[in-house]
Amino acid sequence: MYPVIRLVPILVAALFMVAPSASSADIFGDRQEFIPRELDAMYVKGLLFLVKHQSEDGTFNAPGSRSDHYGKQPGVVGLAVVAMLAHGDDPNRGPFAEAIRRGLNMILKNQNKSTGYIGSSMYNHGFATLALAEAYGQVNDKRLGVALKKSTDLILNAQKRSRMSAWRYSPESSDGDTTVSGAQLVALFAARNAGLGVSQKSIDDALKFFIACQGADGGIGYTSAGSGNGPRTAIGALMFALAKRKESRQFKNAMEFVRGKGADGGYSHYYHYFLYYASQAYFHAGPQDWRDWNAENIKRLKETQMENGGWSGNFGASFSTASCLLSMALNYRYLPIYER
Repeated sequence: MYPVIRLVPILVAALFMVAPSASSADIFGDRQEFIPRELDAMYVKGLLFLVKHQSEDGTFNAPGSRSDHYGKQPGVVGLAVVAMLAHGDDPNRGPFAEAIRRGLNMILKNQNKSTGYIGSSMYNHGFATLALAEAYGQVNDKRLGVALKKSTDLILNAQKRSRMSAWRYSPESSDGDTTVSGAQLVALFAARNAGLGVSQKSIDDALKFFIACQGADGGIGYTSAGSGNGPRTAIGALMFALAKRKESRQFKNAMEFVRGKGADGGYSHYYHYFLYYASQAYFHAGPQDWRDWNAENIKRLKETQMENGGWSGNFGASFSTASCLLSMALNYRYLPIYER
């Protein structure tokens, strides 16, 4: 029997104790089974899949349609840790405490103690830093504060080296792209929520880069305006939202573009990457946008969840499963990064 130690807000906890109603059916779609109780069952099944395929060293090797070599990288380990934290169980004594500890140990082991750099790319560094920021203050581990400070400082110093005030694959890069920059900004917002000093100027300068990459149609390009696609535009929309710019034309135009790209962002190869950012962007777009997106997303994920609890995808089942879980994690509203 799965032991549940709930720390989620009272409103959400109450939803788990009531029978299906007209309002819950409206939120979760036309089919009565899409109520919070079933969502939680899907979520727990996905978490148990990750735990089952986690090694002692904290990495993952999950079965799926593609090789899971990304599951051995600290960025994917970080996303899996965040998915576990987002469910709201006690991270020190709850059912996923050991898996969280292994994941954090892996991230810390892969951090350069001198520079603070985690892994071998800024993608890895950004998502691993996000995990450190969300774990800091929740997990009883004195190492986290020092590691988070170093990894955050590396992001800020890398931005200063970029003529675009953005980020690319290496902390030494002098240019930037919107995908790597999205991973760093999410980490910075989480670090700031955790109490670290992240200046508003750093945020504003990075947003100028995203604005410069936005075309007249609202789509956001890779290194400049033009050739916008769903995944990159979802990234940009979320950055504007987290910066409290939801009333800006940049956010509104980006969301209009994303809505027009359909459930997979119009770019199925990067579906799970899109899912991670788009779900949060829709959450910030407004209650109706979120209800519509959430209902359809849960329906799609229920239909595609494997019998073993995971989701398969182009970048391995560990990344796909973590992304799917995080797209549903907003229903719990547990982590600070998921606040409107």
